Amino acid sequence: MKPFWSRYPAHWRPRRPQWGLALRVTLAALLALAAGLALHLRLPLWAVLTAIIVTQLSVGRSVKIAFDYLVGTVGGAIYGGAISILVPHHSELALLGVLALAVAPLALIAAVKPNLNVATVTAIIVLLVPTMTQVAPLDSAIDRVLEVTVGASVGLVVSFLVLPSRAQALALAAASRALELMAVALGELLNGLTQGLDNDALHRLQDGIGAALVTLNEIGDEAEHERATGLSRGPDIAPLIRTLLRLRHDLVMVGRAVTAPLPRPLQDRLGPSLESFRSAATLHLAASASALRDRGPPPPLRAVTSALDAYAAEVGTVRRDGLTRGLSGEQAERFFALGFAMEQLSQNFRDLEMRVTEWSKPGASDSSVG
Repeated sequence: MKPFWSRYPAHWRPRRPQWGLALRVTLAALLALAAGLALHLRLPLWAVLTAIIVTQLSVGRSVKIAFDYLVGTVGGAIYGGAISILVPHHSELALLGVLALAVAPLALIAAVKPNLNVATVTAIIVLLVPTMTQVAPLDSAIDRVLEVTVGASVGLVVSFLVLPSRAQALALAAASRALELMAVALGELLNGLTQGLDNDALHRLQDGIGAALVTLNEIGDEAEHERATGLSRGPDIAPLIRTLLRLRHDLVMVGRAVTAPLPRPLQDRLGPSLESFRSAATLHLAASASALRDRGPPPPLRAVTSALDAYAAEVGTVRRDGLTRGLSGEQAERFFALGFAMEQLSQNFRDLEMRVTEWSKPGASDSSVG
């Protein structure tokens, strides 16, 4: 058995962002506690929790979370402090009424704007802490804002300085992963035209593609936030996401067309051209994934285009020879759906080539501005 250190690159290098996040969260928690103790904060616990919450997988998300957390905290502290000072609550029943008055409006705001849900928590803390300790309501509000400010500041500093991870790079990695899964799925689908499908394996592949695209869409928002705030340079990630979504839809259309193998006469005539396209298309998707990940130039599209042209020519010959006349209604529907899906793949492969070209530009290879 190989020693751990020889197995590390293959098994753990792809998880480098997660290792970096674990390190950043640990450092942020320790530094936030140290800062809270040094500044004699009343409850340094909230500084530690805020630092952990703000320290995210990417710098862009850390900035967004910190901004939302600070805005929600300040708003909740002001509202909770005002309720606590202006509305008497000396009995338990009165305290329950004041708590409802503090929570209900902020809960409604959080339902409309989920990024401000911390305002409700802050208002509750500001309202209830004075009833449990000898602290004035105004002091409770100020303490809460200071604790969150310290924690957010520590989390941001750590996110920027300790193994920073840009959302842009994470988005490209997610896009590359989606393309690799699409390459495998397209190969399996086209094999189904002559050999039948392994539906369980295909469903797993489709689920994997869907999960990768969901991740890409989430990280894409963070990458665009980074670009808008000057934290990274490069093209807008949205066109790439749209192209991958269209490719996913193409695979769905191909999947509907290959629920059963082609009739034997069509397999004999179209099989070679379909195999040529399957080989060219899967290699092109895999090569595009590598190019996108490495910010390299797109692979040549000639092999895919030639294979599609050959398939279209063979389909025309098959139709002229009358081989489609004997097809059942369902078989004819699947046959023509496959042709439409092929046309869409051709267009979206060209779009993919443009997207990879955008990201291979010299200005896009430098994701950091500092």
